[in-house]
Amino acid sequence: MIKSMTGFGRGTSSDGRIIMTAEIKAVNHRYCDITVKMPRRFAFAEEAVKGVVKSFTTRGKIDVMINVESSEVSDSDVKLDLGLAKKYYERLTELKDHIPELSGDISLRLISSLPDVMSLAPAEEDEDQILSQLTSAVTEACKNYDAMRTTEGSKLIADILMRNDLIERTALEIEEYAPKVAELYLARMRERMEELLGGGAQITEDRLLLEAAVFADKSNITEELVRLKSHVAQLRKIAASGEPAGKKLDFLVQEMNREANTIGSKANDINITEKMLLLKAEIEKIREQVQNIE
Repeated sequence: MIKSMTGFGRGTSSDGRIIMTAEIKAVNHRYCDITVKMPRRFAFAEEAVKGVVKSFTTRGKIDVMINVESSEVSDSDVKLDLGLAKKYYERLTELKDHIPELSGDISLRLISSLPDVMSLAPAEEDEDQILSQLTSAVTEACKNYDAMRTTEGSKLIADILMRNDLIERTALEIEEYAPKVAELYLARMRERMEELLGGGAQITEDRLLLEAAVFADKSNITEELVRLKSHVAQLRKIAASGEPAGKKLDFLVQEMNREANTIGSKANDINITEKMLLLKAEIEKIREQVQNIE
């Protein structure tokens, strides 16, 4: 299935304690460029998230945003150094024994306020659980994102194929008209010679035919038309393949444009030039659409 590179998708996952929401936004890009934004404590899962996204797409600039909502989970935890607390207590008791004049009790409040007895540290996470929940939310977001890309891609390829048909019809019209170009050139030459030499002058037919033959050879566009029609057929084949085809189509459109330019430069006929301009206009519209295809 031909897909667009642009799209959006959202997915959620909850384990009863925390709710994770994943949002994916993508725009056109030559390569697959994935940026993940998530809480710092989940940084260990970044490559896994990118792996999920890559399983759904091959090109595009893709932004993945992970939001976490919970009243139970904190980025930090309170750590108690029980061994250090006991040493503080022992030393304070020893100090009191050696200096009886000191007053006051060795209280919980005193011990807990001493350096490093209680400290903040990053909360420990169940990485397997977090990873499972994250990938679930991201997978759902990717499916919704992929559905949007598929819908958009079907519209893009329908438009491209319509224009491809128009290019083919125009090429056939040029092919049908092309043999007349040399005949018209020969007729114009006769008229011109008669104007210059007068109606009673003898015109050498062999010389006119030779000039017409040289002109016909220079203006022959048969090869270009054959290649252009081949490109048209190839475009249909690529569109029907169902595989990511943006790069192939981009190259093919460049070749179609090259043939159209050559036809215009060689034909030396106003009617063919007009049709060539129509060809180029439709090829350019296809090129613009192809930039959106994965």
